[in-house]
Amino acid sequence: MPSDGSGGEQAHGPLWSEPGTLLQHVALAVFGFDDDNRIRYWGPGAQELFGHDPRAVLSRPGSVLFPDPPGYAADAADRLVERGRTLGYWRGRLPALHQDGTVFDCGFRVFPVTGPGGRSVVMALASRSDELDRVKSNLAFLDALFATCPIGLFMLDEELRYVHLNQALADMDGLPIEKHLGRPMTDIMLASDGGAYERLLRGVARRGEPVVGALVGMRTPGHPDRDQVRSVSCFPLSRAIGTAPGVGGLIVDVTDRERAIVEATAGRQRLALLARAAVGIGTTLDLDVTARELVAIAVPEFADGATVELVEWMDEREPFDPALPLFTRRIAAGTVLPPPATEIVGGLERLRYPPGSAIHRMLSTGRPISAPIDEEFLARTVMDPARARLLAESGLDRILIAPLIARGAIQGIALFGRSSARPPFTDEDFDLASELASRAALCLDNARLYSQVQDISITLQRALLPTAPAAGPHVRVAHRYVPGSRVTEVGGDWYDAITLPGGRVALVVGDVMGHGVPAAAAMGRLRITTKALTRHNQEPQALLAELDECAEEAGIEFATCLYILYDPSTGRARIASAGHPPPLVLRPDGTVDTIDDVLGVPLGVGGSVFRTIEVGLPEGATLALYTDGLIETRDRDIDAGVAALCTALAGHPEEPLEAMADRILATLLPGRPADDTVLVLARVGRLPGGG
Repeated sequence: MPSDGSGGEQAHGPLWSEPGTLLQHVALAVFGFDDDNRIRYWGPGAQELFGHDPRAVLSRPGSVLFPDPPGYAADAADRLVERGRTLGYWRGRLPALHQDGTVFDCGFRVFPVTGPGGRSVVMALASRSDELDRVKSNLAFLDALFATCPIGLFMLDEELRYVHLNQALADMDGLPIEKHLGRPMTDIMLASDGGAYERLLRGVARRGEPVVGALVGMRTPGHPDRDQVRSVSCFPLSRAIGTAPGVGGLIVDVTDRERAIVEATAGRQRLALLARAAVGIGTTLDLDVTARELVAIAVPEFADGATVELVEWMDEREPFDPALPLFTRRIAAGTVLPPPATEIVGGLERLRYPPGSAIHRMLSTGRPISAPIDEEFLARTVMDPARARLLAESGLDRILIAPLIARGAIQGIALFGRSSARPPFTDEDFDLASELASRAALCLDNARLYSQVQDISITLQRALLPTAPAAGPHVRVAHRYVPGSRVTEVGGDWYDAITLPGGRVALVVGDVMGHGVPAAAAMGRLRITTKALTRHNQEPQALLAELDECAEEAGIEFATCLYILYDPSTGRARIASAGHPPPLVLRPDGTVDTIDDVLGVPLGVGGSVFRTIEVGLPEGATLALYTDGLIETRDRDIDAGVAALCTALAGHPEEPLEAMADRILATLLPGRPADDTVLVLARVGRLPGGG
């Protein structure tokens, strides 16, 4: 059956797609002829171009579309169909006839299509020649405009991504055309206006309101150090039917005319850099991380390359002596320049600066200085000829050196380098470098002091904890201590295993609230006191009462302790607890019991009465003592942690203790635990002939 294009296969088949920008301005007719050269299909645009209603033209000879000098109409239709059928594809121009009798010049494209059942149809695409000529002229004008216009031109899609721009704008941005295409406008034009420019463009795209002569202060990745002011005029672009419009525009660099805006933009850029430095430098108490943060803030916005070096003093109490060489250790570096710049700034290394170097001149004044990288600088500051050659070839043209001074002490130096493609350092740059260096120096000094305290805490704790807790011949012990992350410092977790007469063994685990040196010192005091009291054969509840008094006298406000006294002659264990997590018992049959009826009150509270319970332990049973770091995490409470530990213990009554300890830690602890963790496993035996 003939199709009129109002529905059916032809309207939805491969010969039709939604018109784009060009077809919105040119009427395009789609129709087809059968084997008898009669009109078989009357598709989109055909009625608009020729004026015929589908019902009036379908099945009529093709000559109805052509003017009728004697014999011309039939010949024209036959020639058109025959060329499409024999040549496979033909295009050309012929006079055509509108339904109202007017004749117009028409462009045709014809080609055969084989349908179901092998039937052949010649399809035709037709449009007015004058409209096509107008569109071609417009396209030629646009191509010439984009190729030769000295003003920046751009086209953005509805998401403000570049789809077309000219070389003038690419040169203005300092990036090739291909580096723009497909990227959001905000990736290229870095305006410091809180998003006002982006909102302006989106308003043009959504509301169709053109903007003329808007002034925008900005930078680009191609010229990261160059503040520009641009006059932007933009207008909406029609896209394909049913889609959102894009934006077209013109850009003129008016930086020289708008110097005041440039200076304000530069000021905002410096303030923005300082704001990022305030939150981005010193996020951890780690020297190396802090130094890398300073480099990341400075490169590439402030400099093409940067390094941070710590001064290695022979005696920190000695003042800086400009007559002596200066030794530094580079802890962070970065650059956006290609090799050999990466080689000259990269790597962690020790450096020596001779007296008279630029570093000495800077430290003598305590203020930043700038120096060109010339023969004098290389001779006075860079000792190694190979390094001097690399620096000369690195592309760096000038260097700014700033001291890292905190609390009156020189911590190190920060060096910022720029290539010849960027302007020299200004007075404002000196102030900015000084501010960056001051912030970084204070953070580095905090990290240094923290590291010293941390090292003291770790040394103290390791000295106070047993390296190999004693155990009798009838109690085998495996123990693990895992320090928390450096963020939380050293904690007050402790443990011990003490051998007593008669083969008895005392097992102790405790936890002092707090971190750092005070917690480590309090832990050591409680451990030593516990060991001394244990030697006097005190009952568990009496021992905890003595520890409670000791904690009060020492000002220890909160500490927990679990004390177990095991007698292998009876197989009985006497247990007392001062607020510590309960011990677990892995029985020889693989089941696990929790001894949770002896919790007690923490040490340091004062006035508490502790009690002792007694339990029988079968031979081969394993006791598990631990601190809360093993069972409690941010996403797991204590009850869930105890249940997880029971699960890890269950079913492994004969597993070697060392392997068991490693497996439990791997199962329960995250990669970097937030708190210190102690785990003590004790497998009990019996004396021969014991009760």
